[in-house]
Parts: sequence; structure tokens; C-alpha cells
Amino acid sequence: MRPDRATDQAVSTEPALSLAAIRAAAARILPYVHRTPVLTSSTLDRRVGARLFLKCENFQKSGAFKARGAHNAVFSLAGDVRAGVATHSSGNHGAALALAARARGLPAHVVAPHTVSAAKAANMTRYGAQLTLCEPTLAAREQAAARIVAQTGAHLVHPFDDYAVMAGQGTAALELLEQVPDLDAVLCPVGGGGLLSGTAVAARGLKPAIRVFGAEPVGADDAQRSLRAGTLTMVEHPRSIADGLLASSLAYSTFALIRAHVDDIATVAEGEIVAAMRAVWEMLKIVIEPSSAVPVAALLQGRLPVAGKRVGVIITGGNVDLDRLPW
Repeated sequence: MRPDRATDQAVSTEPALSLAAIRAAAARILPYVHRTPVLTSSTLDRRVGARLFLKCENFQKSGAFKARGAHNAVFSLAGDVRAGVATHSSGNHGAALALAARARGLPAHVVAPHTVSAAKAANMTRYGAQLTLCEPTLAAREQAAARIVAQTGAHLVHPFDDYAVMAGQGTAALELLEQVPDLDAVLCPVGGGGLLSGTAVAARGLKPAIRVFGAEPVGADDAQRSLRAGTLTMVEHPRSIADGLLASSLAYSTFALIRAHVDDIATVAEGEIVAAMRAVWEMLKIVIEPSSAVPVAALLQGRLPVAGKRVGVIITGGNVDLDRLPW
């Protein structure tokens, strides 16, 4: 639900996303997603001054954590769903939804900005998405998706304003805390807030005292502004190399959960994102995309109170255009 379609009551009421729903999602998507590894780096630990445990969703199906939410949403659909599914996406959600739809034998319609990276466009079409390009604004994406839904009868699976999607995304944190139970804090990037919402509910449900943090680019800092102001705040023209985090605002559904369960959200500059991305490539020998580097950048820059703590970091994806690396 976008801000102009919600009421003050919708903001103040915490939505019904629970640890039980996330556990049910984990069981539902088990045949379709990977249980991704957790990696560590003593060099990175020394630079940050904390013990880091990186949940590597760059090794996930479709190359990103989005496979979790998409599969949970698609396999939660009931009734006549032969018309398929539709969404709008900067890339990773579109690819994940196409993959999930293919697993259920359904068509998938995806609207993406014409500025989408070549790697992410190829990923979406590879998994069978019927791709429609539009102007690179949220309004254009939403309008194009609405037209497709009206024309085809497809079910809209929003990239983050959907409780089934949020529950699926929360399974990454659920797994992380099974793999490393004694974490003091968990951290992930935030765009529209689906991952951070699911992460917060899963983590706090398992460990009520755990601290939960988000991180976002300074050029797309609506989540930090909203959390600190206590009301949804939009960024009219979000800009960042972290293309997966360019939602102009949280949804009311995700904002309510973030406000209830998240301790703080840090911001990082573009150069810091690039430096963190390169550091992970060099130290851990894995490919991550800029959005994944945002929480690592926040840690490297000392923007969060984690000194001496055990910190789980969700590395969200690895879909990178190798012909256009930022260094």
C-alpha cells in the first residue's frame, strides 16, 4: 500500500506478520530454495571490530534472497491462478517471481525500468518473465503493472507490500539464527522494507533481546528518515548505485513492522558502497551486488553500535553486470 492510499490508523496498527507465518513459509518454500551458507572473514572482523557472520543469499536461486518471498507468495495463491502473476521490479524480484511461477506452471509478467541492468534483465527473461520496460519512476512501474493485471487477470505480487513476500524474506534470518544461534545483532539492507520487516519479526521472535538494524544509501534514505520522524517520509528522486534499494518510500505495512522492531537504520555514501563491495570481493572471494554491500559499508564506517558483538549480515544478492563494475 503506497502512502497516499493509507490511513493514519493503518500506520499505527502493527500488521499481522508473525514468527509462525515465517516458519510456515520456510516449510512451504523448502523444495524450491537453497539453504545458503554463512561465511566469515577474520580480516573483515578486524576492520569492523566485531565478529561478522555473512548469510550469503548471493548463492540463492535466481541470485538473490527474493526467491524466498516470491516462492512463498506464488505457492500461497489459492483458487484459479491460471492467469499467472505480475509485478514490477528493479530486477531481482522479477527474476525470482518468474522462477517461482515457472515452478508452478504459471506465466509471469514483469514491469521493469528501461534503466535495468543488462544482467538483471537477462536473469528475468532467462526464467521466463514476459518483460515490459517503462520509465524509471515508481509511478510508471505501478501504472504499467496495473494495466497488465487489468488486461490479463494476473495476480499482483508486490515486491515488498505483501505479507506472504515478507514472510518468505524472513526465512533468511530464520536460517541464519539456526546456523549461528548466539548472535547479538542482525543487519540487512532496506529498500521497500520487505526483507527488513521479515528479518526483524523472525529475529525478535526467536531472540527478543537481539538488536535489529537496517542500512540504506544516503541518496535513498527514506527508511531512516521515516523511522526517526515516526511517520512515512518519501524521497522523490532516490539515486544510488544500489539499484535494488531505490523504492521512494516504505509501504505502510513494512513501516509499521520496522517501527515496532528495528533499532536503527544507518546510511552510507556511494563511494563507501563501492569500497565495501570491493572489500567483500577481495576478502571473501565472492561476487556481491551493490545493494548487498550497503550493510557492510555501514559496518566498515562505524555507523552502528556493534563493537565486540556477534553480528549477522544478510548478503542479499550477487546479480552484477560484469561489464559495468564500479571500479
